[in-house]
Amino acid sequence: MTGPADPPPAVPGIPGPGPSRRRAATDERTGRRRDRSRPPLPDPLPHPVVDSHCHLDIADGDDDDHVALDELLGAAASVGVPRVVQIGCDLPGARWSVAQVERHPAVVAGVSLHPNEAPRLEAAGQLDEALAEIAEIAGSSTRVRAVGETGLDFFRTGPEGRAAQERSFRTHIRLAHQLAKTLVIHDRDAHDDVLRVLDEEGVPDRTVMHCFSGGADFAAACLDRGAYLSFAGTVTFANAAPLRTALARTPLDRVLVETDAPYLTPAPFRGRPNASYLIPCTLRVMADTLGHDLAEVCAAIDANTDLAFGGSW
Repeated sequence: MTGPADPPPAVPGIPGPGPSRRRAATDERTGRRRDRSRPPLPDPLPHPVVDSHCHLDIADGDDDDHVALDELLGAAASVGVPRVVQIGCDLPGARWSVAQVERHPAVVAGVSLHPNEAPRLEAAGQLDEALAEIAEIAGSSTRVRAVGETGLDFFRTGPEGRAAQERSFRTHIRLAHQLAKTLVIHDRDAHDDVLRVLDEEGVPDRTVMHCFSGGADFAAACLDRGAYLSFAGTVTFANAAPLRTALARTPLDRVLVETDAPYLTPAPFRGRPNASYLIPCTLRVMADTLGHDLAEVCAAIDANTDLAFGGSW
């Protein structure tokens, strides 16, 4: 997750089917209201793929009160994205996620505390308790396939919060080992430290670099550690040439695709609400960058995602 959201409401008992919170309607940089209309459906893909990272628990768009989860999943399936990995990266989101995977066969989950949650919880004296609940949720269902997104974010959190982030990251890595779950890593402006902590704790058998944001050298370092690299809508941005270079040098059998919805909407719809049905916009750019036929790239990514998340669903 890359952007701010409105504070989550209390989630008593088992969460309902509605989202647990909403994305802020104003742009964090400009303070202006965003265009919250949903982009149109793109042309369907020639082979199904999985959205390997989205946040269905975070609502966005002017149609929030009317678009049901079934509708969003149906729209995605109609263009060749029949399965998704739902990431809950705070306690309300994790609770919501584990409830939804039992209701929706197209969905599996990852649960964690986002790196930027860790300093806030540490300051409130609640980090240990929250980590214990994440461990309980992660082990509660075989449909929780991943621990994450966890990692380090030095863009939003300053030096005073980094010790809490690292402690949380290490706890999540150990949990992924303990439960034999996939580790999903958030890394923002923290490449060297992410690799250092991974090396010290030991890289889990299945590791995904979510929303890969580095250049070719960092891609090589992650690949050397056995990680999958998951590319989001950012790869379509005009200023993302280094990211496309990293993708071009990534073996096809280590590539995943994601939305990070409702964030990181691909061009030409940047800034509007993102959703899994926009994966084809990103994948067409990825196929061009990789120099492979679109159907070949889709088939490879579909197979890679099953391997990365412990099998089909």
